[in-house]
Amino acid sequence: MKQKLKKAKLAKKKKRSAPESNLRTPIVCVMGHVDHGKTTLLDTIRGTAIAEGEAGAITQHIGATEIPLDVIKDVCGPLFRGDFQVPGLLFIDTPGHHSFTSLRSRGGSLADLAVLVVDLNEGFQPQTIESLNILKRYRTPFIVAANKIDRIPGWQSLKGSPLAKSLASQSEKVAGELETRTYELIGELYKHGFISDRYDRIGDFTKNIGVIPISAVTGEGVPDLLMVLLGLAQRFLKNNLRVRASGPGVGTILEVKEEKGLGTTLDVILYEGEFHTGDTIVVGTMRDPVVTRIRALLKPRPLAEIRSEERFLPEKHVVAASGVKVSAPNIESALAGSSIRVVDRSEDAEDVTSEIKSELEAVRVNTENVGVILKADTIGSLEALVSELNSKEVPIHSADVGPMTRRDVIRAAAIQDPLYSAILGFNVKILPDALVEVQNKDVPVFHSDVIYNLIESYEDWVTDEEMKMEQERLQAIIRPGAVRLMPDCVFRQSKPAVVGVQVIGGVVRTNVSLIREDGAVVGVVKGVQEHSENIGLASMGREVAISIDGPIVGRQIHEGDVLYVNIPEKHANILEAELKLKLSEDEKEVLDEFLVIKRKTNTFWAR
Repeated sequence: MKQKLKKAKLAKKKKRSAPESNLRTPIVCVMGHVDHGKTTLLDTIRGTAIAEGEAGAITQHIGATEIPLDVIKDVCGPLFRGDFQVPGLLFIDTPGHHSFTSLRSRGGSLADLAVLVVDLNEGFQPQTIESLNILKRYRTPFIVAANKIDRIPGWQSLKGSPLAKSLASQSEKVAGELETRTYELIGELYKHGFISDRYDRIGDFTKNIGVIPISAVTGEGVPDLLMVLLGLAQRFLKNNLRVRASGPGVGTILEVKEEKGLGTTLDVILYEGEFHTGDTIVVGTMRDPVVTRIRALLKPRPLAEIRSEERFLPEKHVVAASGVKVSAPNIESALAGSSIRVVDRSEDAEDVTSEIKSELEAVRVNTENVGVILKADTIGSLEALVSELNSKEVPIHSADVGPMTRRDVIRAAAIQDPLYSAILGFNVKILPDALVEVQNKDVPVFHSDVIYNLIESYEDWVTDEEMKMEQERLQAIIRPGAVRLMPDCVFRQSKPAVVGVQVIGGVVRTNVSLIREDGAVVGVVKGVQEHSENIGLASMGREVAISIDGPIVGRQIHEGDVLYVNIPEKHANILEAELKLKLSEDEKEVLDEFLVIKRKTNTFWAR
């Protein structure tokens, strides 16, 4: 890779190929789980590891790196075949789902293509799954970079070589291990609804996802990856890459940053038209868009000088597609993922403001319905979170961009359904006064920088809460029970009667009424004792003394009588219809006997 990128120096002297002028550079986003090699792959692709002064043909943008077609040709070598019209590839430098969801316009993604990096040794992880869900939602074409082939035991590395060349130098055992691990990934992709295969075995990339084994460290397989990306761009995106290269600029805010000597700046991907210093622009914020003027447009120094202390060079004019840092007054409240647009002389700033404001309003949720409260860091992240919860049929009370506030906590506490009285925060802070309110009102708060983990945490909590509620419900339900009065165990005849009994099924506890086999109510259990100790309840097989308020022994009840716990009709219906499978066998038997008694003696219970 290093040697091939050295040829980029000569590219300055060559006459560059002339791609169609109305095709912008495809935007490529790199995604995947943390530590799976996204940043290393980007570093390798853009050649930052090469010696200073040898990357002049690679254009460094703010938030992106543009690799021209002729540089890709040099890197790919013999693999480069075909007549390509796209100018090259524009890689977003900030890897991950954050940059992907920030790259948006009118509900869609500006990323034309994506590379999903997966560690061949670790397989799918939470952020891998989240990335897949986001790619599926936006219907973005992507390939899978099966990274870290150099970690396979016994692998012989050939720096920067195409996959086929590297494979040819491996032992049969090592090549077989690569095949096994690759097909494990293919199997995981299938579980998530994607048909895939190793890229060189695919005939139709519109129907199959290409899996490309690579090493981001050694550069092996990277030429293959670049060629597949070029082929996808050429074949499937050509019609989508025709944009205005002149006229009022339209971009999306990738990040809002504080820069020394500049104050608040915006890292912007300009995907249509052009920016000039002095242009009137409208910038999206969490509330009303801001109308301001471009004070300065900044780009990084060339890669050869990137280590210099003065990092940026001023530009008077920038044309799509490119990444640029915008300095302007009053942009402190700008929102990542929102639009930035130049106001043309023929346009009204208020009209542009209304359009940008409507983008956020279209994503926000504000209802009176019972549901959870969502907060996210960007419009795109909020969009993804709302979509994910909708797919899981989780109702949403409100959804907005920004930190968790005291008002959010108060609203959550007012939700009547305890399973939805919660706040889900994606990659946002919780303000101090909100934290105090959370502690006062005991509102559950979930936050994560991975949507997959965030929703999983909430779902786990709901499951636990449902189990607790079910247990509380079971405890409140009067359960079946039957006792037999034992002979010679009358300790008191009345007020209350105290008798010795054997529990012959289910449980008997205090404060339940008892009935005879003829359906007559005899009284209420006021106490349960065993060895002179109050125990509250007794289960099948135990012999205890119970006090019954109501009957007189020898009149209403007699030694040898069987008495049943008198289950209210509502409780009996729940036990019979919903909880019978959770009852023990003796409880089921007693319940059936009790229901027979009630249906014989009470027309209301008749079936």
